[in-house]
Amino acid sequence: MKPYTLLWAGLLLFSTVTLALENTSSKQVDEVQQRTQQVVPYALDQTQLTFTKTVHGGVQHVVVKSADNIQQIKLIQENLLKMANDFRKGDFSVTEHIHGATMPGLAQLKKAETDDIKYEFKALPNGAQIHYSTEYPQYVQALHEWFDAQMSEHGNEAVPEHSKHHSTVAE
Repeated sequence: MKPYTLLWAGLLLFSTVTLALENTSSKQVDEVQQRTQQVVPYALDQTQLTFTKTVHGGVQHVVVKSADNIQQIKLIQENLLKMANDFRKGDFSVTEHIHGATMPGLAQLKKAETDDIKYEFKALPNGAQIHYSTEYPQYVQALHEWFDAQMSEHGNEAVPEHSKHHSTVAE
């Protein structure tokens, strides 16, 4: 009878720890959303954010949920242009504020020289994107780790037809 008691105690402990981790994760996502809304000028509930990894880095999209939301489109474009310019200068302070200094990939990205990683802003009819690319494997890895962290803390909503744009080796 003792082995069953031990088994049940183990299962109870495991399920309690799992539940606590899920709650912490949900709490962390909520905190990230709150910090994000403090620093971005557009309304998070009116937009979709996606991070798509590519062979040489990745693409971040922020688009409006309603195509006629001109004010939000303008705010998205202004914000992503500023982000791309900040990243080119090695300034990741907003990302660090939102996700913390220990965010995966961030320390490596901050080590990159000016031309090691390209941050190409592009205005879209329904928002904007930043295309991150590099030829250096250590920075591709850092970008992928950074994108994974972004996806886990912000979510990664599916945008119809989105992934088709980045499915080739040449991006």
